[in-house]
Amino acid sequence: MPDLQLTQHDLQDYRGKVVILDIIQTTCPHCAKLADLLEKIHDKYGDKVAVLSIALPPDNQAAVAKFAAEHKITSPLLFDCGQVSVSYLKATPQNPRADVPHLFLIDGEGTIRNDFSYAFDTRNIFEGDGLDVEIDRLLAGPAPAKSKK
Repeated sequence: MPDLQLTQHDLQDYRGKVVILDIIQTTCPHCAKLADLLEKIHDKYGDKVAVLSIALPPDNQAAVAKFAAEHKITSPLLFDCGQVSVSYLKATPQNPRADVPHLFLIDGEGTIRNDFSYAFDTRNIFEGDGLDVEIDRLLAGPAPAKSKK
């Protein structure tokens, strides 16, 4: 998908890193709070974690550029015509909703490990320190297998 500078981004370019993929709209107030949180995450974890934000239609380049400037976003803000988001959100003609913000945590191998929609019970992920806990878990790697005696 292209970003504001029309540079193409592919998830495979981020292999070996934890990726936070968030789906947003610039008019969403929870998305604005999340953008600020993701910048802090980016500062805290550096190159270990990549943040990719996907702006849904009807957002356009002007709206996304303004949003990026207002929130001092340094990670790629990508444009989707709907295909990628529809695939991640498993939208269908019977269930066409795309609730935002929506977060996917993807491990270094490219596997989705967590999927969060904004809701009362997930607010700590989007507005508190819950996302840090999830990232720390992914960076620590899988739990060691128990030895048999």
